This record gives sequence, C-alpha cells and structure tokens, in this order.
Amino acid sequence: MIRHVVMWKLKEKAEGATKEKNAEKMKLILEGLKVNIDEIKNVEVGINTSEDDNEAGSPYDVVLISDFETELDYTMYTRDENHKKAVKFINSVIEERHFVDYKVDT
Repeated sequence: MIRHVVMWKLKEKAEGATKEKNAEKMKLILEGLKVNIDEIKNVEVGINTSEDDNEAGSPYDVVLISDFETELDYTMYTRDENHKKAVKFINSVIEERHFVDYKVDT
C-alpha cells in the first residue's frame, strides 16, 4: 500500500475568502475525491486546531493522508481530472506544500 501525506500552509486571504474558509473548502474538496476516484482506498483530511507557533514558524493548516493499493493506483489518482481540478484550487490558496509518499506494510 502507498500512503500519501501532504501538509499545506494557507495564505491569510485568497480566492476572496479567509484562510479558515479556504481550509474548510479544501477539506470538502479532498474528501470528495474518494467518491469520484476509485483508486483512493482511504482518505483523511484534518484542519489544524493548534494556535501555537512552532520553532520553525507557523504550523501547517491542512493535512491530507490518503492510501492507495499500488503505485499504479497512486499514479492514476494524480492523473485524474478531479484531482487536477482540486490541485488548481489548492495551489491558488496555499503558501507552502510539503509531502511524503511511502510504502505501508499490510
């Protein structure tokens, strides 16, 4: 199984909305991908509730954890039009993005 983890730091304002509103919209969009993309085995989206800054600066605002049965499934996910549409919105509201993909023993 492949696990895909992404963390984003959002702009204070973008697309005519606050960071909080855009975080909620991102959560709905990302969770909705599971309905439209068969290759997604599991998806979890969290919005950071901590108001503490860490040593490196402000914490990330949104995290995605998604699982795929195979690397091919993950590749198909990245090529899906629904994913591309989500990425377009997300890229318009973020300042930073960090991710890791790794194999999970099942």
